[in-house]
Amino acid sequence: MADNALAPTRAPGRRPALALAALLFPMGVLHFVMPKPFDSIVPKALPGEPRNYTYASGVAEIGVAAALAMPRTRGLGGRLAALLFLAVLPANVQMAADALGDKKASRVFKIGTVLRLPLQIPLITQALKVSRSARNS
Repeated sequence: MADNALAPTRAPGRRPALALAALLFPMGVLHFVMPKPFDSIVPKALPGEPRNYTYASGVAEIGVAAALAMPRTRGLGGRLAALLFLAVLPANVQMAADALGDKKASRVFKIGTVLRLPLQIPLITQALKVSRSARNS
């Protein structure tokens, strides 16, 4: 009985899932606490108010973090995290484009915004691994 009680804590993919949740949850909260920086990177081509996208992505990040944290929903959470990382890519591209065009932005900030774009790839692959791992356990 003790082994069954501990099974969820030993589940494969638990640590990576919790790491992704730990990344997503505080970022989701920041969308509500400090929305202006997120508003500014909503691609201008999107219709409507940027704040609506900021809040929607904040809810999505918090919800996906919760799904990743729970063993029962971890597989779905991994798939949703991969989709979320794809969905926010245009905002990250917008941030890099805005930074590169801003004469006041520091060189370090400009480089950082460009270098973070390829980081979406390992985030997506890690989320998919979490999903596969959860399905196989």
